[in-house]
Amino acid sequence: MTLHATPLHALIVVDVQQAFVRGGGALPEAARLVDRTAGLIARARAAGALVVHVQNDGPAGADDEPHTAGWELHHSVEAGPAEVAIRKTHDDAFQETPLESLLTASGVRSLAVCGLMSEMCVQATARTAVARGYRVVMPHDAHATYDIPAEPGISPAVPAATVSRVAAWPLSRDADVTARSADVTFTAPRPSGS
Repeated sequence: MTLHATPLHALIVVDVQQAFVRGGGALPEAARLVDRTAGLIARARAAGALVVHVQNDGPAGADDEPHTAGWELHHSVEAGPAEVAIRKTHDDAFQETPLESLLTASGVRSLAVCGLMSEMCVQATARTAVARGYRVVMPHDAHATYDIPAEPGISPAVPAATVSRVAAWPLSRDADVTARSADVTFTAPRPSGS
């Protein structure tokens, strides 16, 4: 889909945590993902857009169990009114978190969603944002996932790049799915009443 030129008010960075982008458990496309999400964060900050880092709280023993090295966010959070971190326990970053109230209070009507996993938390968050009336952009080169292993009698292995493409496909009717994160631009939102 062709990306509209209108700059976005916010960037939602989903679950870019150390367990998934460093070491032996890293995503196959971790280097690309980190590079593209860093570029989006830098442009959003420079424009004064809201940046929301979403951090998943995995169950005990998981790679992203809270307060373990793998749970830590990969990108630093520049504390302030235009950049925050929120924690979640569900795939959808809107479910049982302050995300909706944060976006509303900041005057956000349009946003980009990036991060991981494409078919889980990224898709769930983008789908809810669309359903709640936000203009949503999913830069294809800024979300990623793991390969799906082969399952005898069901399918051969599915490469991560294919999983990411399929995850974005059902959203392409209602969201802007663009190939390059470098084409995404930002602007500062106008909070309600200003």
